[in-house]
Order: sequence, then C-alpha cells, then structure tokens
Amino acid sequence: MIPLVLDPDRLFPSDPATRAVARALYDSVRDLPIVSPHGHTEARWFADNAPFPDPAALFIVPDHYVFRMLYSQGVSMDDLGVPARDGSRLPYDARAIWRRFASRYHLFRGTPTRLWLDHAFHDVFGIDERLTAESADRCFDKIETCLGEDAFRPRALFERFNIEVIATTESPLDPLDCHRAIRASGWEGRVVTAYRPDPVVDPEFDGFADNVAQLGEMTGENAATWTGYLAAHRARRAFFKSMGATSTDHGHPTARTADLDPAQCQCLLDRALAGTLAAGEAELFRAQVLTEMAAMSQDDGLLMQIHPGSFRNHNPAVYARFGRDKGADIPTPTGYVDALKPLLDRFGNARDFTLILFTLDETTYARELAPLAGHYPALRLGPPWWFHDSFQGMLRFLEQAIETAGFYNTVGFNDDTRAFLSIPARHDVWRRVTCRFLANAAVEYRMGEDEAFELAPLLARDLARAAYKL
Repeated sequence: MIPLVLDPDRLFPSDPATRAVARALYDSVRDLPIVSPHGHTEARWFADNAPFPDPAALFIVPDHYVFRMLYSQGVSMDDLGVPARDGSRLPYDARAIWRRFASRYHLFRGTPTRLWLDHAFHDVFGIDERLTAESADRCFDKIETCLGEDAFRPRALFERFNIEVIATTESPLDPLDCHRAIRASGWEGRVVTAYRPDPVVDPEFDGFADNVAQLGEMTGENAATWTGYLAAHRARRAFFKSMGATSTDHGHPTARTADLDPAQCQCLLDRALAGTLAAGEAELFRAQVLTEMAAMSQDDGLLMQIHPGSFRNHNPAVYARFGRDKGADIPTPTGYVDALKPLLDRFGNARDFTLILFTLDETTYARELAPLAGHYPALRLGPPWWFHDSFQGMLRFLEQAIETAGFYNTVGFNDDTRAFLSIPARHDVWRRVTCRFLANAAVEYRMGEDEAFELAPLLARDLARAAYKL
C-alpha cells in the first residue's frame, strides 16, 4: 500500500520564514464558509437529495477534467460510461470503469485534477492509500459504502463542506422546478440560480430558432421581433431574480460587443431565426446581445459575467456522438480592449453595474484585463478559470494582474465546477495560493503583515460575497 498523505504545508513556500507566515495566514481563513457564486452543479441533487449512485458516476462519468485526460491516452468514452447525446450508452459496469481510471491515475500527476481528487479521497472518504490498479477495488468499496450512508447525500455534504451559498447555472428555458423544490423542502441550505442565456443568444447553438420560439411562448412575447425578443429576456431575468439569481453568465467565443440601431438588430434576428446569417454575423448578433444584457443588468441589478475565448466542441467526432461539454473545448486568443469598447462606452463608467471578466488567454492579464479593471468602475476581474484554475495558474494571475488592477478590483474565487466533491478542494487550493502570495509580499516588505491578514479573508470569501451580492 502506498500511503495517501496530504501534507499540511502543501503549496506553501519552501523558505521556512515565508512558510510560517503563509501557514498563519491560511489558519486564519481555512475554516471560513465557502461562497460558491458560480458553477455547474445540478440543482436536482439538492432538490432530490438522493444518494450518488456509485464511485464512477460520482468522479468519472460527469467530469470532463477526468475523462478528457483518459481519452487523450486512448481510452474510449464508451468505456468510461459517458452517455451518448441521445442518452444511450454501452452496458454500464461501474467497477470496470473505476479500474480503468485507477490503473491510469498516474496520468494526472502534476495536474490540478490530482490535487482535487486526492483531497476528496482523503478528506471526504477517509481513504489513506493512493489510488492505483492494486488499490482500485478497496477504494471503490470504501467510497461505495460511504455513498450508502445519509451523511454522504448531497445536502449533508453541502453542510459538511461548510458551503454558505452555491449558485447553479440554468438556461432561460429552464422552469427552475428544482429550485422551487429546494425552497419548498424547508432545507436551510442556500442554492440560487444564475441566468445563462446561451441557447437563445447564440445563433450557432443547436436548435436556436426553436429555443427563441419557446422563449416567446414562455413569456407571452413575440420573440421574433427585436423588441419582443428583448422583452422576453427581461421577463425571464425577472423570474430568475425572483428565484434567487444575482448574476447572469455569458459563454461567448469572444468578448466582442456592439451597439447597433434597432433596424440592424431586427435584420440580424430575422436572419438568425431563418438560419441565413452570413459569415461573421452570428458573432455580431452575440456582440449586440452582450450590450443589451449590460443594459438590462443596469436596470435589474443582476451582475454580469463574460466567459469568452473557448473554441467549443473542437472535436467533431466527439461532438457528433456525445454532444457538448465533453472535454474538447480549447482556449483561443482573446482580445478585450477593442472588443469591449462599444459596451464600455455606454456602461463602463456606471457605478450601478458590474461586469466580471474571465479569460482563457493568460497573455491578456497584464496587457489588457488589469489595465481595464484598474480604470473602469464597472469592471472586475474574475479568478483564474478552467484550464488555469490551478496552482501555477493562480500564481500567474496574481503576479500579472494585481500590480495594475489591485486586489479590490478582483472578485475572489469561484470554482465553476460540475464536480460537487471538488468544491472544497478547489477553494482550499485558492486559499493556500493566495496566502502564499500574501506571505511573500509581507516578508519582502511590499505590504504590512497586518494588511496581509486583512486581505486573506477578502480573497477567500468576502470579495466574492460582495461582488455577487450574496
């Protein structure tokens, strides 16, 4: 047996004096409640509070961080239990899937996924040996036994993880029945929604025209007209806000915005619904909608987030068989200075509107994002996202953005995850890295140690709580 040990000083500096400061800072924030203001966990988990079915279904099947690595090494998604886009899949054998995963666990060395998984195995399930082909069945049996206990149901884990609030992400077409059920259950855990309108703002989204028609039916608006289309969005946003939403989220290929006149907007909408948009017009339509969403956010108070820069579904064979979000999304170069100017010309100086910017293009941290957020009152910087939600990625963000943007033009951390059990691990990594960064600043006399202790809880929880109005 190879022991699984989580060193209490992991990710801290190697210099003993700096490490001591980092450790003290971390001790001051390690037990703070988790504010998870943006993510993709399923509201159904908390509504039904049903047991998670098995270790493979919990850790492998839904987690693109896991199966994309295994797929890159020649393991088929069918053999990992990933269902096809029509819901079908090969005969499901959870233990066989787990063994395939365990025998290749070494593939995750040096990745954030390994940190998150080891944290979950050790701290959540009490596993004290490293996952290998030899230990696979023992680990599987331990997790499976735990999943049969009430203490490992979603609501109990929510409370055990010390989650103060978590936001899920839903389409405007979602009736939010699961959120209704959570409210009606009397459970005190706080689960809110967020407005993610991609299916009805992206003309290249599967079924766009039908989605827009459904949006109109749900709201009683004629969504085939530009005014009716915008009114339908306002109606759904108001409903989402009544169900606890404090934010919107927009996953566009670029950060481009536009400010067109209504006649141009109607022409674009007509061609989008007819499926006759010319090259580049889909991006122009999305760009205009981002500016419209900013106007709505200024009116209704919902914070706005842009998650741009991913070439979605890059692998056509995987997309054809398994659908969206299957590990084939690839970062692309992303510009912000020119792209955001139409929106910022209208709303950048507003103090009653907040736009959080994320990026998959780290080259923009110091050149574009930090200077923009360091000037415009409406802008804040989101934390390292997706491929950069990692030890090194967090350090790069802090080192490149903070000197220009400052700490107070950032929004702390959000985990942006579908993997529920990774939430405490992800927040723990962020808290360790920010305490490391603050400790170095303090011992190098770039700030007072007292200031580092003031900043630590802000970065761990309070900046996110304030920015997302939670």
